[in-house]
Amino acid sequence: MKKLIRVAAAPMSLDLLLRGQLQFLNNYYEVVGVASPDKDIHRKISEREGIRTVELEIERKISLFKDLKSLIMLYILFRREKPYIVHSITPKAGLLSMLAAWAARVPVRIHTFTGLIFPWEKGYMSRLLRIMDSLICKAATSVIPEGEGVRNDLISNKMAKKLSGVLANGNINGVDLDYYKPIPKITDNAVTRFVFVGRIVQDKGIEELKEAFEQLDNAELVLVGSFEQELNPLSDSCCKWITQGERVTSIGFKDDIRPYLSDADVFIFPSHREGFPNAPIQAGAMGLPTIATDICGCNEIIIDGVTGLLIEPYNAGQLYKAMEFLVENPELRKTMGVNARMHIAEKFSHKNVWNALLEFYQNVQ
Repeated sequence: MKKLIRVAAAPMSLDLLLRGQLQFLNNYYEVVGVASPDKDIHRKISEREGIRTVELEIERKISLFKDLKSLIMLYILFRREKPYIVHSITPKAGLLSMLAAWAARVPVRIHTFTGLIFPWEKGYMSRLLRIMDSLICKAATSVIPEGEGVRNDLISNKMAKKLSGVLANGNINGVDLDYYKPIPKITDNAVTRFVFVGRIVQDKGIEELKEAFEQLDNAELVLVGSFEQELNPLSDSCCKWITQGERVTSIGFKDDIRPYLSDADVFIFPSHREGFPNAPIQAGAMGLPTIATDICGCNEIIIDGVTGLLIEPYNAGQLYKAMEFLVENPELRKTMGVNARMHIAEKFSHKNVWNALLEFYQNVQ
């Protein structure tokens, strides 16, 4: 049986982004997962997916000495393991593993782009990140875009030489429709409950969400996700609102978000940039309408006016009007939620994504 090595910088990426997929692929390949050390997460992945994992430090931030060390360790690992395929996700893991796999002469080297970061940066950082993405594309034998928006970005930035089509209808893993399914409410909420799931950072549109929500009456907001102030900080006033604001509850990161989705009326996702986000797919699978920004990924998931509403990014005024509209139209919310479940089930089942990826692997052999 040929060996497949999947690489990510953070073990959480293998755990959450590829849940179930590694077990499925292990029926056809000897699958090995590689990510930075975390014994508890590695143990969970190994037991749940039935695969072997390797702890290998991959720094998320740019660090010349640590990155060189990781590159050497990956090269040694690939020479020892002799995989037929190395497939990476996340930017730093992609750069280091594709270069190491190229040097180790791994026959099939695949990277999945979940989005481009350099167009959103400025100055030397933008140039550096563009060089890194270009090196990934040169060292890989195939590049998979997570969605059509990501594919268009790669083409427009002249990184399309080894670019494949989007697998299935997009997304890195699809959704487990038995795990994420509508749960009937025992009683309807007295007020409209909005829920956000994601990192609590500026790029997710939290500042605009604050401005819009503060104008609403008869609504509640639940924020599910971890603060990452060191990476993309929110203003002091926004942080204070999250922790002390009326009708706002922040509960931090949760491995299982289903209880919070099932207790909500509307999913809210005013992100500034995405590749192909998981949370709106999971919310739609559980029968929630979504208000999201009309950006790459989100506009490939939500059908405006049918399964939710799309608004301009950075536009707190439009966000408020969309939230107010769904507060005032509870029957439409329910209809959109039913439509969302049907749409997600048709297009984004994890089985569709897994089978498309397996076919892709078999065709590149």
